[in-house]
Amino acid sequence: MSDFEQFIISHEASLRLGFFFGLFAVMAIWELVAPCRKLRVSRSLRWASNISLVVINSLIVRVLFPAAAAGVAIFAARQGWGLFNLVEVSPTLAIILSVVILDFAIWLQHVAVHYIPLLWRLHRVHHADLDFDVTTGARFHTLEIIFSMLVKFVVILLLGPPVVAVVIFEIVLNATAMFNHSNISLPAGLDRVVRWFMVTPDMHRVHHSVIRAETNSNFGFNLPWWDRLFGTYRAQPAAGHQGMQIGLPEFSDIRWCAKLPGMLWIPFMNVTQTTSSTQAVRGQQHASQQK
Repeated sequence: MSDFEQFIISHEASLRLGFFFGLFAVMAIWELVAPCRKLRVSRSLRWASNISLVVINSLIVRVLFPAAAAGVAIFAARQGWGLFNLVEVSPTLAIILSVVILDFAIWLQHVAVHYIPLLWRLHRVHHADLDFDVTTGARFHTLEIIFSMLVKFVVILLLGPPVVAVVIFEIVLNATAMFNHSNISLPAGLDRVVRWFMVTPDMHRVHHSVIRAETNSNFGFNLPWWDRLFGTYRAQPAAGHQGMQIGLPEFSDIRWCAKLPGMLWIPFMNVTQTTSSTQAVRGQQHASQQK
């Protein structure tokens, strides 16, 4: 094991926390200085609820899965389980391929939670946010976080990635999720270049549109290639980034969208689209068809 790999593994917790709080602070300040969109809901209310959900999820995951993904990778290596524990490749190539494959697995999972009704019930907590900012990137229902961890464990057991690859992937995924959910906008020319290599805020914001065809696009959190390869890429929202509506048509009440008890209850609600929200969506769709 190289000194770099040993350093990454030995300092996993501090590296993850450092990147999380460091990038969160940078994105939060950027949003305050140069926001892309005006927020519809009080920042203090949304942030209190979204961050509280993150704290709850972190505590529950730590109790249920104390070893986390890195621990599963160590276990797989000791048992000789998984592709990269059976097929000999260079350590560097194994790390690169593992990060890419893990990213593809997360992309597939993201597609699945949109199209499998039971999983969509969990995932709609993420999409019910009426605004789109750095805290949205970590706003997931506790049950979805548990499901996501179990999926990740299965992939790790099958893949047998190097432990350092898992740590790097976790750090990069958390960092890019905060970046591409931020309420910022890169200059158009820079955005066109960057989105070939990583998901940008303008690219992922489309995914949070109330228009279902836009919601079911741009599933990537980190690497943007999967959406281009599988035909789910959408360059821009039909109504533009200033005109598009964020959220879900069936969830417009602040009690469910911005308050923690309601957010936790969303998966168990049977709801239909409200008339006003449905009309708003149809209006956007009609406008897009006229262009």
